Amino acid sequence: MRIRTAVAAVSGGLVLSALAVPAAQADGGGIHQPSAAERFGVSRAAVRAAADEELPVVSNVKVNGGKSIVAGTTGIKTYTVSLTASHSGGIQDAYIDLWHGKDRSHIDGVLAPNEQTATCTAVSATTSNCKLTITVDAGREFYMNTLAGTWHVAAAALAADEAGSVYWNNFYGTHRVQRLSKLTANAAPEPVKKGKTITVTGKLTRANWESRTYAGYSTQPVKLQFRKKDSSTYTTVKTVKTNTKGDLKTTLKATVDGYFRWSYAGTSTTPAVNAAGDFVDVK
Repeated sequence: MRIRTAVAAVSGGLVLSALAVPAAQADGGGIHQPSAAERFGVSRAAVRAAADEELPVVSNVKVNGGKSIVAGTTGIKTYTVSLTASHSGGIQDAYIDLWHGKDRSHIDGVLAPNEQTATCTAVSATTSNCKLTITVDAGREFYMNTLAGTWHVAAAALAADEAGSVYWNNFYGTHRVQRLSKLTANAAPEPVKKGKTITVTGKLTRANWESRTYAGYSTQPVKLQFRKKDSSTYTTVKTVKTNTKGDLKTTLKATVDGYFRWSYAGTSTTPAVNAAGDFVDVK
């Protein structure tokens, strides 16, 4: 079969740079980006020759069902990525990766799919739903804390026509990658007499991908919440900021039996987290 391709325009120019492979380690130069030939068997000369070709249409790109990728200091987890692609000749293959960097010349992280080809299920003669998986090894891919935040999503599709038409877009969308957060709560004394002072403490930490430890997250607003013994709903009592070590501490008067917890709303780099409720018996 004669192979050539058409490529989607992005930011006013043809996307001729490659799709991503697994991230390089922190020690070395740039992260290799394979060519169209490496991924879909399409030559660069064919790319230049077919700018007017009918392109596959890509939509409904999803990473982890729309939920953030959250990683601790260690651990391996596999995520599903998917898209819908359409072309008059049908769909042969698809591709999705996530990459991080200020631009295409300065990439410092890539999360690439495990499979050489996507699993594409035809829903009609022209349209397919395609799935891949991405396995993230927190101890390998995330080697510096600045990798937390917004990553670019690259999406691509290969048509099943004679021309082998290709769409790919290295800036299709964005997705959040975050450092795992942890939050504790302790209310004392237990039990306590009604009207006496209760001290509620806690600590907010998050994964440090460089030291491979959980470090206190400073100057963050955290809500102290309370629910009565027979209720399932927490209400906010007050907001307290963490100190330089991520510690939390406040006092209040005992009124009724119930549970105290701290609740953190999160940031672009750190997910929201609720501490387990700590029960206080008021006599």
